Amino acid sequence: METLAVLLFWIAADESRRPRAAIISLVKQLVLDLIAAPAPSFENFAVGRNAEALRAVTSLLDLETTHRLVYLWGAPASGKSHLAEAVVNSGRGANQPFGSDIPAVEGTSIAVVDDAQLLADQRQVALFNHINLLASEPRLRLLVTGNVAPRDLALRPELTSRLGSGLVFQLQPLSDDEKQGALQAHAKSRGFRLREDVAHYLLRHSRRDMRSLTETLNALDQYSLETGREITLPLIREMSQPVLIA
Repeated sequence: METLAVLLFWIAADESRRPRAAIISLVKQLVLDLIAAPAPSFENFAVGRNAEALRAVTSLLDLETTHRLVYLWGAPASGKSHLAEAVVNSGRGANQPFGSDIPAVEGTSIAVVDDAQLLADQRQVALFNHINLLASEPRLRLLVTGNVAPRDLALRPELTSRLGSGLVFQLQPLSDDEKQGALQAHAKSRGFRLREDVAHYLLRHSRRDMRSLTETLNALDQYSLETGREITLPLIREMSQPVLIA
């Protein structure tokens, strides 16, 4: 809010040179820009049928856990990157490009590799060597995500074999009821209540993956704040069609 106060002071000082309508519009946009979507965390992960995978990932933060490597795979927007970012945001892990040394993290050090299928050859070798370190370094953990199961990755065979030696989970897509619950929880985190008829409409007419649904809901929330109106079906229909059409 200190940043907003400074900006409002600057706008007020400049008021004599700006039309009042332009100033009001600018203030509204500044407020909207400060309403950020919540960062990915374990708490705002839409679990669905992925409770076991979530437990495995969160247990990497525990020094007493017996497993050191977790591999997650699934379709785009299935939640892999959300969990990877949640580990980093917990303060106990770090995104690892495997072009540098593992960063020193107090407590358990968790290296996070998102989208392993994109690793270049040199980084595949580095990841393979790091996996081999896990057996001798009890404080190290590793979370890796990919678009397919380890055996189907187009990577070095010795690396895919190592990735398959850990705990492997395919993230399952959410049902419509689970998606609705996740959307309502997301709306609550942004400070408003999502009506059931609106949730049903989004599930029927929007792209069906959670990332697109959440982005659509964020756009609706912003439009609602700009217009000062509740998110209802008429408001949705008033919005530009490219937001909702697949």
